[in-house]
Amino acid sequence: MRVMNSKGDVVTETPKMSVFLPPSAFPDPQDKNSVYRPKNYRISKKLFSLVAAIEEADGQPYIIQLAQDRSSDEQFATQFAFVLGGALGLGILASAIIAIAVTKRGLWPLQQMTQSLERIGPAHLDERVGKKTWPRELQPVATAFDEMLARLENSFTKLSQFSADLAHELRTPISNIRGEAEVILTRPRTLEDYRNVIESIAAECERLSGIVDNLLFLARAEAVDRQIERNIFAAGPAIEKIAAYYRTIAEERGISISNKGDGEVYADALLFDRALSNLLDNALRFTPDGGKITITTETKPNRTELAVEDTGCGIPPLHLARVCDRFYRVDSSRSSQGTGLGLALVKSITDLHGGSVAVASEVDRGTTVTLTFPARARSTSERFEMTE
Repeated sequence: MRVMNSKGDVVTETPKMSVFLPPSAFPDPQDKNSVYRPKNYRISKKLFSLVAAIEEADGQPYIIQLAQDRSSDEQFATQFAFVLGGALGLGILASAIIAIAVTKRGLWPLQQMTQSLERIGPAHLDERVGKKTWPRELQPVATAFDEMLARLENSFTKLSQFSADLAHELRTPISNIRGEAEVILTRPRTLEDYRNVIESIAAECERLSGIVDNLLFLARAEAVDRQIERNIFAAGPAIEKIAAYYRTIAEERGISISNKGDGEVYADALLFDRALSNLLDNALRFTPDGGKITITTETKPNRTELAVEDTGCGIPPLHLARVCDRFYRVDSSRSSQGTGLGLALVKSITDLHGGSVAVASEVDRGTTVTLTFPARARSTSERFEMTE
C-alpha cells in the first residue's frame, strides 16, 4: 500500500514497494471505476493487481494506491489447468479402454453366434444355434435362426425326397420304353407285334406327358406372382358336369356317384374342375366294384366345403399326414396306379384360393377328402343391404 499527498509526495508505503511498483504503474485515481477494474501489472515473474483512489483526511486529499500480489493465484490456475487436462486425458483414455472392453464383452456372444452360423451348411442343417447360453437380448434372435434352420432343413429334405421320387417315377416308363424297343429290335417282327409295341410306347409317353404336365402345374401354382380368375358360380351344375363324365367309367364297375347339396363357390372354374376331377379319379381307383362315391357341398357363412367320400380301402392313420405330398404312395399295392400327384395338385389348387384340404379315413371303410374354398369378402354396401 502507498499513500501520497496531493503533490505526489509519498507519505507512507510498504517497504521496498517503489522497487517493484512505481507510482506511475498505478491507474489514474481520478477514474472512480478503476477500483472495480484492477489493472494487472507483471514484473519479475510476479503478477500484481493495482487500484488507486483519492480520499480526504483533515480536509486534505490523499492518493491511496493498493497492490495485491496475484502470483500464487496464477500459479494455482496454471497447476489446476495441468491437473484438469491430465485428469481429462486420463478420463478419456480410461473411458476408451472401458468402452472397448465393454464392447468386446458385449459383442462376444454375437461373434460366437456368427461362428456357429458359419459352420452351418447344406450338409449340417440339423445344427441349431440354441438359446440357453445366449443373453436375454439375443435369445429371440437365436430362436428365429433356429426356426429358419428348421424350415430350411425341412425344405431341403423335401427337395431331396422329391428329386429321388421324380427320378424313380420317370425311370419306370423310360425303362419300359427302352426295354420294349430293344426286345422288338432283336429280330424281325410282324406288323401286329410292331403295332402293339408302338401302342405300348405311346401309352408310356402319355404317362410321361401327364407327369410333366402335373409338375409344370405345381411349379406354376407355387409361383409368387400366380394370379387366378375367381368367379362365383353354382356348385351343383359344375359338380354334376364332372360327375357325369366319371359315371360312365364307374357304371362299368358298378360304382355309384351321387351329388348332394348345393350352393355357390367363389373360385377359378377351371381349377375347381381339375381339383374335383383328381378327387373322383382317386376315389374310383381305390373304390372296389359295387362301391359308392358321394359328393357333398355345404355352404357356410365364410366358406364353401366340398367333400368327396368313397367306400374304398381307406388309408392307415400313419400315412394321413403325407398323402398330399408329391409322389407319396401309401403302400406297394398303390404304387402301380397313378403318379402320386393327384392330392398334391388338389392341395396346390386350394392353397391358391386360400383354402385347405382335410383328409379323414378309416381302413376298410373309406376315405373322405374335404376341400374348403373361402367365400368372397363382401363390400360394406353389400353388408348394409343384407342387414336392411
